[in-house]
Amino acid sequence: MEEINQRPIVYVVSDSVGETAELVVKAAASQFGDKGMEVRRIPYVEDEGTIEEVILLAKEAQALIAFTLVIPEKNIYLQRRANEEGVETVDIMGPVLKKMSKITNSEPKYEPGLVYRLDEDYFRKVEAIEFAVKYDDGRDPKGIIRADIVLIGVSRTSKTPLSQYLAHKRLKVANVPLVPEVEPPEELFNVSPKKCIGLKISAEKLNGIRSERLKSLGLKAEANYANIERIKDELEYSSKIMDKIGCTVIDVSNKAVEETANLISNMFQKS
Repeated sequence: MEEINQRPIVYVVSDSVGETAELVVKAAASQFGDKGMEVRRIPYVEDEGTIEEVILLAKEAQALIAFTLVIPEKNIYLQRRANEEGVETVDIMGPVLKKMSKITNSEPKYEPGLVYRLDEDYFRKVEAIEFAVKYDDGRDPKGIIRADIVLIGVSRTSKTPLSQYLAHKRLKVANVPLVPEVEPPEELFNVSPKKCIGLKISAEKLNGIRSERLKSLGLKAEANYANIERIKDELEYSSKIMDKIGCTVIDVSNKAVEETANLISNMFQKS
């Protein structure tokens, strides 16, 4: 004769993934040792029909329903019907929301799955930061194809800090230095000019930046890197490349990195 399963059952009901509720239930169940409660998760509950089915199952099995239904109508419906059918319930999220609403003096959003959207946002940001590092300073032309934005310009036009700043806005950015002696990667001319941003700067401003950079490295400011004629040649060359690509050009001469980044991110707004 088949042995009847006598293990207590807890149905975990959620209008999202249900992992949070399941973890709470399992943590509580662990306090009852060898009683061996069986936890059955039912995620993405969005309609009253599914709620009715769960209540029927719980009633037959004399089970407990632990739930995280943040949409008030579904929450109230489950509690009312379970009470009518004599099924025990535990509202895991409700009491916490009420207390938080009280101390913040504001109403919750009542949107299922927000915690997972936050996690997704975090991972997208990390991915964008890693992308910016990998494809910094033209290291790999493949990044030009995969990037959301491609920054181009001569040395010391803030390409790297801009890439990192934009990465925190979940934008994948590759940057490519323009040097007269080095042919730009072919990929630069094969992608849409709409995703390329040229960074230009005045010769005098760039001369000052490069001179300070050389000093910080303990080198003489008269080096070719900061030579004003050399700088003018580089800027003329970069201007020709930008014209050839047909991309948007931003003058960063008198702009802070944050200002330029916000200008660019507004052009490439992501939801």
